[in-house]
Amino acid sequence: MRAILLGVLLCSASVARADPGEEIARGEMLVTIGDCGGCHTADPNQPFAGGKRIETPFGAITAPNLTSDRDTGIGAWSDDDFRRALREGVAPNGTRYYPVFPYPHFTKLTRNDILAIKSYLASLPAVSNKVAAPELRFPYSFRPLLRLWNYAFLKPGLFEPDQSKTTEWNRGGYLVEGIAHCGNCHTPKNLFGAEKRQRAYGGSRIAGWFAPRLDNAPRGGLARWSTDDIVDYLTTGRNAKSHAAGPMADVIARSTSKMDPADLRAIAIYLKALPTGREPNVSPASDATMIAGETVYARACIGCHQADGSGAAGLTPPLPGNALLQSDDPLSTLRVLLDGAQAANLPPAPNAKPMPAYARELTDQQIADVASYIRNAWGNAAPAVSADEVRRARH
Repeated sequence: MRAILLGVLLCSASVARADPGEEIARGEMLVTIGDCGGCHTADPNQPFAGGKRIETPFGAITAPNLTSDRDTGIGAWSDDDFRRALREGVAPNGTRYYPVFPYPHFTKLTRNDILAIKSYLASLPAVSNKVAAPELRFPYSFRPLLRLWNYAFLKPGLFEPDQSKTTEWNRGGYLVEGIAHCGNCHTPKNLFGAEKRQRAYGGSRIAGWFAPRLDNAPRGGLARWSTDDIVDYLTTGRNAKSHAAGPMADVIARSTSKMDPADLRAIAIYLKALPTGREPNVSPASDATMIAGETVYARACIGCHQADGSGAAGLTPPLPGNALLQSDDPLSTLRVLLDGAQAANLPPAPNAKPMPAYARELTDQQIADVASYIRNAWGNAAPAVSADEVRRARH
C-alpha cells in the first residue's frame, strides 16, 4: 500500500521510463522547483553551464557545468551516475561533493524524477566550460573527510508519505523536503555545515541575509499567514503580510512564480502543518531607543510606510505583525535599511519602486535605533539592535 501511495503522490507511478517529451517536461518542472539555475548559471546566455562562485563559511565553491558536454559537463554520465550524485553526493569518479550541493535533500527524490531531471538537462545545448576548483580552507579541502560527514549527517532514503495525512500534505512534504530543499536555507547549521534537525525551519543566515522561520512561531514564523498568504507570496513575491526582497525575491522570480498552483498550495499546506519551535522571550527596547528610533522613522520612513506602519498596498510592505521584521536575527532588516532593496517585480503584481539605501545617510546608531523601533512598534516584539550589529552588517 505504501509503495502505491508513494507512486500516486509523487507523480512517479510508472516503473518504465515515461514518454521522452513528457519526461523532459517533468524534468524542466522539477529543475524549476529546485531553482537549479540559481547556482549553476553564471552567464544567462549559457544556462546550467556552471561557473558561479558560491561563498560558504568554509571557503568558495564554483558550481559545476550541468550541460551535456561530455568533457566538462555531464554528457558522459550514465543514469546510475546521475542518481548516485543526487542521492549520495558521489561523482562518477568516486569523489565526494560538498554539501553546498543539497544532495541531503535530493536523496529523497524518486528514481523517475531523478531521471526526468537528467533528461531535461540532456535536452539543453552542450557548453564546454571547465569550472574552477574549490577554494576551501584546510581541513575542509580534504575531500576524504566527506565520508565522515555523510556518515554523521546524511540520512539517505526516499521521502516517506504519511498515510494519516492528505495527498496535498504528502505532495508538499515531498517538494519541501526534497527538490525544493527549503531547509537548506531556512534551517540553522552546525559547525560542520549540516542542518540542525532539531531546529528544522527555524531560520538561518545565508548569503549575508537571514532566511526567516518557516514554522508557525507567533512572532518570526508563519503563524499569522494563511495558506493563501503563502501561495500569494510564492506566486508574486508579496502578500498582505510581507514583500520578498534579496535572495528570496530572486528565488520567487526564477522558481516559485513559475510553479504549478497546485504544487504551491501543497507546499503551503505542508508548511502550515510544521510543528511550532520555541521562540525566546524578548526584552522590550528601552524608551530612549524607541524615542530615538521614532525620530529617524519620522524623517526617513514615514512617507512610504505611513505613521502606523501600514505601508501602501502592493507598493510598500506592512510593518505591524511582519514576521521577518520580528525575527530574532535582525540581519535581513539591516540589509534592507543599509543597502536598500528591490521587491519582487513580477507581472501578476508589478512594483518597480525600490526601497532606498540609507548606509550613507544614517549612522550605525541611527540605523540601530530605527531598526529597534520598527521591530517593537505597533505591537511588534523583537530584540533591540545595537550599533555594533549594524557596523558588522555593513559591507
